[in-house]
Amino acid sequence: MNSTFNFGDSDNAQTVYIRPVSTDTLPDDIRKQLPGVETMYAVHGTDGARLALVQDRNLAFVLARQNELRPVSVH
Repeated sequence: MNSTFNFGDSDNAQTVYIRPVSTDTLPDDIRKQLPGVETMYAVHGTDGARLALVQDRNLAFVLARQNELRPVSVH
């Protein structure tokens, strides 16, 4: 069978990217809430928007999956 099918952007809409974020790069009001924490993990949408910020990498993946998103690690 040789039929083309347009999958659209539905796969991209469900993908989120998990990446480490140095707390040095965060705004002051957030850093004040994180004494002693050097690295957080951000969940980003495909458009680059930060959707969530959590302290643990595994939690970032669980959070994404619980919201029916497909997490991908970014270094």
